[in-house]
This record gives sequence, structure tokens and C-alpha cells, in this order.
Amino acid sequence: MRTSFFFSAALAVSVVACGGGAPPPSDRLATAEAGARSARELGADKQPKAQLHLKLADEQIAEAKKLMADGENKRADLVLQRAGADAELSVTMAKQNNARAEADKAQERLSNLKAGK
Repeated sequence: MRTSFFFSAALAVSVVACGGGAPPPSDRLATAEAGARSARELGADKQPKAQLHLKLADEQIAEAKKLMADGENKRADLVLQRAGADAELSVTMAKQNNARAEADKAQERLSNLKAGK
């Protein structure tokens, strides 16, 4: 009985020591990378505020990859949560800026029509 207890304890310690922790946050990494890619496609890298959040997302994705390589998957997951949020914010800012530019163009066309141009 006592031998089985020690064997179980030793097994538990070896599982934890050999990476029995959190699995790699691969899905969250893919989501953050997709968000950053979407932001770029929407022109976020040409808009100062959106560009800042895109840069933060890129830096956090790189940091998370290093953490994952070191086996620190829980920390990598937290960093990727921030990266995803920054990428999403960058996407939203780029969309807003694009919508504003389209609205300005529409307003100008309307003004030109009213003026008979």
C-alpha cells in the first residue's frame, strides 16, 4: 500500500515535470495571426492609431511563440489573448476609418450633384 502511494506520487511529479501543464494555445495563436492579417488587408498599417495596435499584436504574437517554444503555454495563452484583442481593435479602427473615407466621398459626390457639377 505504501509502495503504491510513493509510486503514484512519483508518477504525478514526473508528469508535471515533463510538461503535463497546459497544451500549446495553437488555436488562439491562429486566431491572433488571422486578426493581424485582416487588419493589414484593411489598411491598418497605413493608419497611425490602427497601426499602433497592429504593431502591439505582432509583438505579442512573437512573444507568445517564444513562450510556447519554452513550454510556457499558460503565459503564451495570456499574451495571445492580448494580441487577439489588439488585432481586433486594429481591425475595428481600420474599418471605421475606411467607412469614414467612403462617407466623405459620398458626401462630396452629393455636394457636387447639388451644385450641378
